[in-house]
Amino acid sequence: MRSVFSKLGKALALMVVVSSLSMFVGGASAAEDKGHEIVIDGSTTVGPIAKAFAEYYMEKYPEVNITVSESGSGNGAKSLINGTCHIADMSRFMKESEFKAAVEKDVLPVAHVVAMDGLAVIVHPSNPASDLTLEQVRDIYLGKITNWNEVGGPEKKIVVISRDTNSGTYETFENIVMRKEKIAAGVEYVGSNGAIRQRVQSTQAAIGYVGLGFVDRTVKALTVNGVAPTGNTVASGKYPIARPLYMFTNRYPKLGSHVHGFVTLHMSKKGQEIIEAIGFVPLTQY
Repeated sequence: MRSVFSKLGKALALMVVVSSLSMFVGGASAAEDKGHEIVIDGSTTVGPIAKAFAEYYMEKYPEVNITVSESGSGNGAKSLINGTCHIADMSRFMKESEFKAAVEKDVLPVAHVVAMDGLAVIVHPSNPASDLTLEQVRDIYLGKITNWNEVGGPEKKIVVISRDTNSGTYETFENIVMRKEKIAAGVEYVGSNGAIRQRVQSTQAAIGYVGLGFVDRTVKALTVNGVAPTGNTVASGKYPIARPLYMFTNRYPKLGSHVHGFVTLHMSKKGQEIIEAIGFVPLTQY
């Protein structure tokens, strides 16, 4: 057991060192890795970034085949630990228990922060409610506020939608908004950001939360504490529900490899343009 925790400490130390290093190393040429395959799994929030990066990267390097799955942050961590993916997309930091499980299998997870994100609280466009405090959002999910007329909306019972508990988005919401208080019974759980958006689109009394990249004209993003969820408010620290987005690898990838080129793409001008176009916040703005 002592050796396991010794390995865990080394893994955490290595993660800090190489994660910091990745902030200063640009995306190197990866042309020498002929016929390489990159398997990516994990967060549905980071998924759009990974897919857009993959499309661009495969155009640049036709010999590379990249597959992106979106099974949730927790499953992304499991895939990396079990050696079934090269990159784990995660919208939260890896848990201590996941690090422990990783080092027991000689996997040393390294975090690459690729973008910043805000969690937008969304409602149906017809809902007249426009602003909630963080406390009001919490009380809705605790079941203390149950009707929209209590917070400037119509005389309708609130339909509360949440991400599934395996999601990094759920854990961010749980930590920042719920402050670890238990979400009320009767709340509906769905498996992706897209599923929350779809549910809110079709339900006039619904409320949900999604990453910035999933806000469009089909839903209405509320201001929280009077601050709208935008790239600028996330970058400035004004928006209260914000988080970094990660790609994890097993150890720091070999310089010049395709995996290295992929997980450092966010530091290039093109990578930053892709992130911003999707609706997330490039690190250069943070």
